[in-house]
Amino acid sequence: MKEFIEYILQFGSLNQQQIDLVLKKANILELHKDEYFSEAGKVAQQVGFVLNGIVRVCYYNNKGEEITKYFIDENNLVVDLESFENEIPSTAYVQAITDTTIMVFSKKDWKELSNTIVNWDAIVHKVVSRALMQKVERRSPQISEDATTRYLKFLEIYPNVVNRVPLSFVASYLGITQSSLSRIRKNIS
Repeated sequence: MKEFIEYILQFGSLNQQQIDLVLKKANILELHKDEYFSEAGKVAQQVGFVLNGIVRVCYYNNKGEEITKYFIDENNLVVDLESFENEIPSTAYVQAITDTTIMVFSKKDWKELSNTIVNWDAIVHKVVSRALMQKVERRSPQISEDATTRYLKFLEIYPNVVNRVPLSFVASYLGITQSSLSRIRKNIS
């Protein structure tokens, strides 16, 4: 859980009493491979921080095909913020693709931290801003690049993910077929 505190302290300062309160509010959630952290159609009820493992955010398109939007690995927050904050059903699934350990905060405890720790909201705002910037950086070049370039960029963005997740998820993220991904990987090595 010290990983979470180190992560948060990058965005603002907390005294020891505040750190103790944050840790007191946290719980550990163990997800087995393929289990869901949150599901489409349901309101997100918790904020998580991945301590160990990888989750993916995915949805089903209008043809019923499963599309991977992005991956979240260790030392990153995981929450459907729009659903969590606005009490609206989520449009995506957050699924563990490896056995995953997540430090979680219930909505009640997250709000209590916000009401108790003076600069909590400012810290959270900075965390969310950084996460949104990363999301945009990871997705925007994808549209105009060829598949090989997208795969090389994927390796750069997610160096700890590629050998730990099924290639079908990587192919889905890249917007290509699994056989195309296999060809690209063969040509690169």
